[in-house]
Amino acid sequence: MFQGSSALTLDAKGRISIPTRHRDALASQVEGRLTLTRHPDGCLLLYPRPVWEKKREQIAAFPMSARPLQRLLLGNAQDVDLDAAGRILIAPELRTAAGLTREIMLLGMGSHFEVWDAAEWARREAEDLAKGMSEALDQFSF
Repeated sequence: MFQGSSALTLDAKGRISIPTRHRDALASQVEGRLTLTRHPDGCLLLYPRPVWEKKREQIAAFPMSARPLQRLLLGNAQDVDLDAAGRILIAPELRTAAGLTREIMLLGMGSHFEVWDAAEWARREAEDLAKGMSEALDQFSF
């Protein structure tokens, strides 16, 4: 399970370094094989490849009415591998689609990660907090 946030820097070639706490698990459990794709919220999703393969099957089975979501998720999916330095390359089209600049936030979301432009994430988080928590929390206590 991946959790926590990490402030990262996109290098001039479009690479980010995966934090050591996640890199070691990804290297040992999935041999550094990952998949990146777009998310409807404007960020990128980063999945360990075996997790993505299960999601990909679910997405491919969506009804025809979900074709736009299939195009977004499947049509933008790109396999990436950790390099020897623990970095992944984010393709230019995915960087552009997610509005990624130099400062990036990597959020552990359990089975996968979200990759956000840091400024957009800060804006989005403030907006979400201002709206209040959903009724999903009605049955949850801290």
